[in-house]
Amino acid sequence: MARPVAKRILVLHGPNLNLLGTREPAVYGRTTLRELDRRIQRHAAARGVEAVCRQSNHEGQLIDWIQSAGREGFGAIVMNPGALTHYSMGLRDAVSAVPVPVVEVHLSNIHAREEFRRHSVIAAVAQGQISGFGPASYLLGLDAALEAATGRPARRAR
Repeated sequence: MARPVAKRILVLHGPNLNLLGTREPAVYGRTTLRELDRRIQRHAAARGVEAVCRQSNHEGQLIDWIQSAGREGFGAIVMNPGALTHYSMGLRDAVSAVPVPVVEVHLSNIHAREEFRRHSVIAAVAQGQISGFGPASYLLGLDAALEAATGRPARRAR
């Protein structure tokens, strides 16, 4: 049986992503978080879904949002956990505990960076991981999340 169409996707940005555009532009680019969110929302709208973007520097807030995603009507989550990727068992457990598919994304290729950034504690419980494509990582992640939520490839709305 096909899964229902996901009408809403939650996009979570972790610690320090509010500094996009000015923080290490050689690594993270010059796109601001506001510009990235608009791009994500346009991409989602073109697929007939709504993307709700949220950012927090606080682990507990991210956990609360993950835990409430299903109750809030989100069909999937796209998440860049930032530095929490590498050590947050709390985020890992939240992702593992919810029935909503989660796609982990990163702007930079975490596997080509410092040794401590090459391991994600989230990856093992996420639907998948996309990294290294700059802002397009989020767009690819949104398409993957839609496919995970519906069982069908994401397509542009007609």
